Amino acid sequence: MHTFLFYEIALKLCNKLYVFMPQSQEIFKERYQLQSQLGLNSGRQTWLAKDLEANGEFVVVKLLTFGGDVQWEDLKLFEREAQVLKQLNHPRIPKYRDYFTIDDRSLWFGLVQEHIQGASLKELLVQGQKFTELQVEDIVIDTLEILIYLHGLNPPVLHRDIKPSNLIWSDRQEIYLVDFGAVQDKASAEGKTFTVVGTYGYAPMEQYGGRSVPASDLYGLGATAIHLLTGISPAELPQDDDLNIQFRDRSGASPQLLDWVQKMTAPSVKRRFASAREAIDALYQDPEQVTKPKASSRQIKIPQPFNSRVEIWRFPTKLVVTIPSALFGGKFVSVLLALSALFGMVPLAFVVAKANILTAIMIILFVIYLAYFQVIKSFTTIFFSVDLSERTCRLSKKAFGWQHYLQKFAINQLEYIYTSMSNKTKGSVAIQIQNNRFMLGDNKLTELETAWLAQEIQDWFQNHQSIDP
Repeated sequence: MHTFLFYEIALKLCNKLYVFMPQSQEIFKERYQLQSQLGLNSGRQTWLAKDLEANGEFVVVKLLTFGGDVQWEDLKLFEREAQVLKQLNHPRIPKYRDYFTIDDRSLWFGLVQEHIQGASLKELLVQGQKFTELQVEDIVIDTLEILIYLHGLNPPVLHRDIKPSNLIWSDRQEIYLVDFGAVQDKASAEGKTFTVVGTYGYAPMEQYGGRSVPASDLYGLGATAIHLLTGISPAELPQDDDLNIQFRDRSGASPQLLDWVQKMTAPSVKRRFASAREAIDALYQDPEQVTKPKASSRQIKIPQPFNSRVEIWRFPTKLVVTIPSALFGGKFVSVLLALSALFGMVPLAFVVAKANILTAIMIILFVIYLAYFQVIKSFTTIFFSVDLSERTCRLSKKAFGWQHYLQKFAINQLEYIYTSMSNKTKGSVAIQIQNNRFMLGDNKLTELETAWLAQEIQDWFQNHQSIDP
């Protein structure tokens, strides 16, 4: 956003005897009118403000100025937060609105975000609220779904400061993840010096060594769960000789949940869950429970990824899912590669023909087959449908109007539906029937897409029939 020279000038400008302090009702950029201060910490201020260009809509304005404890690294983190937020698009991450600078007696940097009406979990804890086991499960699942999105980006985005004050429980009973001031994307972290970030009690040991991984965010969430279950900050709880937090005797939660939290907060990253999806699945002990989450105080709704091209049509007695061919990559590139292979092998075939005409024919036929397969794959659209009137499910694939794959089975054969990842980033929705399994998506869906699509199919069954998918 700013050049190195600009930063140097900014550092010089901060050496002033008088420091300008924002006041309530003051207007920044002729647009943002400050209302009330939400936070103050060593050169950083957070304000609730009105956006005068958006009919007085409330926004959150974060301000940072040089001087005192604010250093060069603080500015870099502040700018990184703005850069990352600008790229994020998730319904439970406050949206980026604006970024600005003000040079008025002192130099200020401002970041504007969407305002979420609600209270942080820390505020609720301070007010003495007690959280039930079901509420804690809802909170951690909501947060894990956000982490699935963040960790599934390319490059992955690590929050690195998950704690009660950074989780907002909205008036709509949804959890929002805020304050990306410690955020790190893995691409920018490799081979560079690091700044120690995080909060004592919620940050794992590897984070203090600059080696944050997705499981580091899981530790912060597990420590938050400990605080919610016990009412005591994990920093104030004792540890055993292996640095495990001793919390089990302070909570009346089920052994299953306590075991899960203990694994989330294992001192060794190798003993924790490897991913947010694995952590969610571990809350349920068998595949059927994974597809049918426990009864909860509210429904955890997974959003469709903003760049997903999967389409769903819902009717009273029918459900249709379409995964377009364009989802599987550029058609032009695939066809070009296939034709290049075909025409590239033809000269070789003629050379071979001088020695053996049969071998040349076999080479040409083999290359034609490979090219045909690649073209068909690139132009294939996948359909999955459920028809309650016929009591059947169909999974088919079509290319150029030609159906080249079809599986049909009765609804009563359907056992359960779950996500299946072929690697760390791509997977399918697995449809398990008696003695067989079909993969919807051909291992081309992102992790968040598989979670969303599996939930949508399950929800449709639950809302339309007393059938156990």
